[in-house]
Parts: sequence; C-alpha cells; structure tokens
Amino acid sequence: MDFIYSQVERILDKHGSRDPFVLLKGLGAVLVYSNEYGRGGLMGYSTILNRIMYAVINEKLPDAEKRIVAGHEAGHLVLHQDIILSSPIKAMQDFRLYDSSSRYEREANLFLADFLLGDDSVMDVITQDGINYIEAASALYVPPPLLAFKLFSMSKRDFKGLNYFDLDSRFLAKRDFDGEGYSNR
Repeated sequence: MDFIYSQVERILDKHGSRDPFVLLKGLGAVLVYSNEYGRGGLMGYSTILNRIMYAVINEKLPDAEKRIVAGHEAGHLVLHQDIILSSPIKAMQDFRLYDSSSRYEREANLFLADFLLGDDSVMDVITQDGINYIEAASALYVPPPLLAFKLFSMSKRDFKGLNYFDLDSRFLAKRDFDGEGYSNR
C-alpha cells in the first residue's frame, strides 16, 4: 500500500473525520489566520516552534480555499515534521496550491486528495454516464487539480477501472481555485 495513503487511513481511523480543521485540532496544531498577506500572496504555511505545531492560513482567502489550504498544511505536519524542523526557515510555505514540481508539495497534495476524497465516493461520481472531468470535480466539491491528485493516487494503487496517468505540473500550476470557480492565473 502507498505510504501516504496508509498515513491518511491511519488518521481517518484515529480522528474519524475528513474535515481538515478537525484533523488540525486532533494533531494538536494551533490554527492561526493571518491578515499579513494579500489575496495573491502566501496562502499558508506550517511550522513547528518549541514542539508546538502551527498551521497558518491567509485570512483573505475564500472559505472553500481555506479548507483546502488547511488540509494541505495538515499534510505537511503529518508527513514532513523532520523536514520542517531541519529547514533553515523552519516552515513549509505555500504560495501556490497543486504544485507537483517539489517532492514535498506533491506529497502534501496527495495527502490532501486522499484525505478529502474517499475512493468509493470518487468512483461513484466518475463512473456516471456522460460525466466529464470538470463536472466530476464539481460533484465532489473540489477543484479539478485536486481530483487529478486523487486519480493519480488511485491509479498508483492499481485501483480497478483506472488507467495509470501522471500529474502534469505545468497544468496544475496554471490553475487556481478562486472559491467561486477556476481561473487561469
């Protein structure tokens, strides 16, 4: 079984929720909303100071995007504690979501996708006749790039009915969720 997926399963068993805010609380992380950054600036970051985990989220983001950023930062706190502690800046900073060019960002996004979206829920939606990719993401209440990460995770685990595909970091980096829809930035 995939390491990230197994970590998500362990966390779901322990915390019993797919809500990233419940997860952060369950991890003992302090959630901070910051007004220091503009709408197009830093989306969030995670850090560990004096053995206390923090997830900082840009207050100016739409609520739907705050939820995504919270899950992404939780992914860093679960998967990358050693990296955060050994980094010179002691933080994992995120200016863009759905980045797959960095190993750590890719892993946090895969964690987020597996955490927010159950395999069965995804299969129920994507196997509907006539549904396209954008409609499937909308039906699952997630941005299309996040669905791409989930489908990638499922295909890596040889999920029945899915052919393998890779994440195109250029596509994912160009598209952002703006809380209302999707826009090329």
